[in-house]
Amino acid sequence: MNTTADGTVLCVNSGSSSVKVALLSPDADGAPGAERRVGEAALEGIGTGQVRSWVRGPQEAAPREQPAGAADPATAVDGALDLVAAVMAGPPALIAHRVVHGGTRHTAPARVDDRLLADLETLVPLAPLHQPAALAGIRAAARRWPGVPQVACFDTAFHASLPEIARRLPLPEKVLGDEVRRYGFHGLSFAHVMWSLGTGAPARIVIAHLGNGSSLVAVKDGRAIDTTMGFTPTGGILMGTRSGDLDPGALFYLARQRGLSLDQLERICEHESGLRALGGTSDMRTLLAEAGRDPRAALAVAMFGYAIRKAIGAFAVALGGLDLLVFTGGIGAHAAPLRAEACVGLEAIGVQLDPSENQRGAARISTPHSRCAVRVIVADEESTMARQARAVISAPARG
Repeated sequence: MNTTADGTVLCVNSGSSSVKVALLSPDADGAPGAERRVGEAALEGIGTGQVRSWVRGPQEAAPREQPAGAADPATAVDGALDLVAAVMAGPPALIAHRVVHGGTRHTAPARVDDRLLADLETLVPLAPLHQPAALAGIRAAARRWPGVPQVACFDTAFHASLPEIARRLPLPEKVLGDEVRRYGFHGLSFAHVMWSLGTGAPARIVIAHLGNGSSLVAVKDGRAIDTTMGFTPTGGILMGTRSGDLDPGALFYLARQRGLSLDQLERICEHESGLRALGGTSDMRTLLAEAGRDPRAALAVAMFGYAIRKAIGAFAVALGGLDLLVFTGGIGAHAAPLRAEACVGLEAIGVQLDPSENQRGAARISTPHSRCAVRVIVADEESTMARQARAVISAPARG
């Protein structure tokens, strides 16, 4: 037995406002490749002054809240590793990191070494909010557990199969260079959905990952052919605090007529737009609860649902029809009213939602007669990371 590839994997997901870590072990009772979570910890709300900290050990059914200090991005990774280390029996066999951006060169998970780290540093301008956090996580884990193999798992890798018609941005080649293109994100979540579907996955699938960050992908014969996010995770459908796609002219106007700087426009599009701008909050539970009495909340929910179903319809055309629609992510898996809103009018492409099954959050929420099946699959990026890390370490070295 290869104890490195079969042992516990520590999965580190370092974001701009949170650090989540999870311990995963092979699940002998599950499907081949299944992982079970044996521990986890997180620091959330980093940089807001209202940090939440929690941990769950191997023998605990629920997380325990922990005292949260004034964590900032520079210290948050070490704080999260402190939490999880306290419930670990020893060092992990492997460490897997979610890395948002792999650029054009990294289209598969890769073992971390000095050369890879140096290359990932050059990609910071492509993901300035997320890439530095991932690099900090890799370095913090190496300091704590020197010698433990580390693997970088890229969110962009799932979309490496995008054809040129979907990948190319309609700008002059002289300004595009090699790096300005559609990349797509949420790849680890999409990969988990495809793993969950297994070999019986139909040919034409749309997956909607809906959370504070949201995107959809069109999958044909197991390969991504289009996705809503583009050059950055700010593009696509509107999100919790992100604008999604905008007419560039609106930004030009705000710069010229309102005197807004590039930094101000970036902050607005990243942190002050989307659901927050429309309904006053990015929390979908609050918006759904208030929608009946607050027109702003109702508009936010309606516009979010409208953007989702427009994307589903467009991708159904790109796919030449639709066999399966999957909802995943925190909102996609848990907000039944939003799923219903997103499916309004999709009867035209064969979607018939079962209201009672949708309300109870069943695994299949379409009627038995629906030409397009609709499913709900809980997101699990960490299991994807663990599987990818084991595969990288188990692969024979290339000479």
